[in-house]
Amino acid sequence: MALVSLQDISLGFGGAPLLDKVNLEIENGERVCLVGRNGAGKSTMMKLFAGELQPDSGRVLFSQSLRVARLAQEVPGSLDGTVYDVVVGGLGDLLQLLARYHVVTLQVSENADEAALEALAEVEKEIEIAGAWQVQQRVDLVMTQLKLDSEQPFSTLSGGLKRRVMLAQALVTEPHLLLLDEPTNHLDIEAIIWLEEFFLNSSLTLLFVTHDRELLKKLATRIVDLDGGKATSWPGNYSNYLRRKEEMLHAESVQNERFDQKLAREEEWIRKGIKARRTRNEGRVRDLLKMRDQRHQRREKVGQVKMEISKAGLSGKLVAVCKEASFAYDEKPVIDKLNTTILKGDKIGIIGPNGSGKTTLLKILLGELLPTEGTIRLGSNLETLYFDQQREQLDEDKTVFENLGDGNDTLEINGRRRHLIGYLKDFLFTPDRAHSPVRTLSGGERNRLLLARLFAKSANILVLDEPTNDLDIETLELLEELLADYQGTLLLVSHDREFINNVVTSTLVFSENGMVQEYAGGYDDWLMQRPVAEPLPGLDPKNNNKSKEKPRTEKARKLSFKERAELDSLPAELELLEKERKQLYDAMADPAFYQGGSSAVPQAKKRLSEVESELATLYARWEELEMIQEEETINHGKNI
Repeated sequence: MALVSLQDISLGFGGAPLLDKVNLEIENGERVCLVGRNGAGKSTMMKLFAGELQPDSGRVLFSQSLRVARLAQEVPGSLDGTVYDVVVGGLGDLLQLLARYHVVTLQVSENADEAALEALAEVEKEIEIAGAWQVQQRVDLVMTQLKLDSEQPFSTLSGGLKRRVMLAQALVTEPHLLLLDEPTNHLDIEAIIWLEEFFLNSSLTLLFVTHDRELLKKLATRIVDLDGGKATSWPGNYSNYLRRKEEMLHAESVQNERFDQKLAREEEWIRKGIKARRTRNEGRVRDLLKMRDQRHQRREKVGQVKMEISKAGLSGKLVAVCKEASFAYDEKPVIDKLNTTILKGDKIGIIGPNGSGKTTLLKILLGELLPTEGTIRLGSNLETLYFDQQREQLDEDKTVFENLGDGNDTLEINGRRRHLIGYLKDFLFTPDRAHSPVRTLSGGERNRLLLARLFAKSANILVLDEPTNDLDIETLELLEELLADYQGTLLLVSHDREFINNVVTSTLVFSENGMVQEYAGGYDDWLMQRPVAEPLPGLDPKNNNKSKEKPRTEKARKLSFKERAELDSLPAELELLEKERKQLYDAMADPAFYQGGSSAVPQAKKRLSEVESELATLYARWEELEMIQEEETINHGKNI
């Protein structure tokens, strides 16, 4: 039985229905991705599945005792207390018990007197009776993996950290159905990769919306496309969806063209006069009226965004040169001895965990901050435009038109005068939407408005700080093409791995203690070029929590006979497990897999989790034995 079913759902907010007689089911164990243009109704459908909205017509059916959790695009403004308070805030009856346990453990850590220890023993007994230990462990694990400080006040956090906290709150409830609306917004690459692994290794049922194509490709077992008020389901992965969608659109285009040709012939016939209205032709007239009605009901496809960047005068060949540039806050190193040269036309990606110093690096490269040590030399004739991920350049109380025009009705783009309404249409804003206040816009619409505002101004240096958040995939791909053809210099901060791969020519990557290394190419190129031992920024290899300390080498260590046999057998064992993992992934990507027995999906999920765990353990063991063998070989060479 489906966890949730939408049956003939229609919903609108004035004008054409946002959802028009939609039918959709979510089965246990699926990971379904909703795709569609900004404003197609993805977030609205999420709210229907969460029970937060009621349809105008149709029914939403939930399975018995279903637990649903939803991560919204925006962080609620009413939350207060510590991070721990917010994370456990969705646990219902267990909330007060776990909150008491958290307070008591803090008291014991500060003063382990007899009263505190007795209070701890009492609350531990209550937790054991309520069976809440697993919940507490889950809270601790999620908060550790997302690097959250339990005692930090929630109100003091940055937007990215607040989103992490809200994600943790959704995860700890262990819902039957988890709804994720742009879960990667404001997360760094470390957290995104952890998120992927977490969901791949869990048995959670997901319905998610994302612009992160890497996440979509790895997670989705089915794609649901929202377009023109209709929901079309595409079993299989994202590549399969793209291929079949292209085939469907081509067939639909051919069919519409034939229909329009026939309609044009019938319209020409009816205009010939009274002869067309004779009795024997009444049926043909009725058919024409039906065709007119069909043509009227057909929804035209939303057009594509049309972007172009205003060109400025050419900058000098040299944009910036850093020599041994360092920067520190209160003696804490943020950037340590950076050496880099940026030339005209370079497209530089900047990769690093949240809080690592990416914004500081941008300010130094733009000359807004001077390094505390070393030098920065800037080129000549630099005209810079800055895309702010917080969208602070937009006035919430003004309309879209007013934010763009600043009191003018026209603007000049590359020597051509354009009316604002026509220019806004290129960014998919209708005339009505152009006169709406910015506060009523969705996140994707705000991003499109900010891009429209920036690209209307001339520049030879573009600085884009997380420009991909909330954009639909089609607009994202168009932005990639625009930036790839851009003749100026680009500085890009992004956690979108595919976007970085498709746009930049080199990357600056933050590592520990403020070290910034430069690599040719994008994200995947960095993965290939980096030293083998170098982890993702802030991420432990293989996502395990084992100590990073090297094995002790005081005494010469040799492999025993049993260990040599184990080392010889490990490749074959790993190959079998890798093969089984591939078979499980292939089976779960097949739509027919979900039509089998009710226990098949959970069993496969459980086995996949076991295989992943075994692989991680065996790879760690293989690495350990090979290190011992390598040391043994080195020591043997020294003794010869």
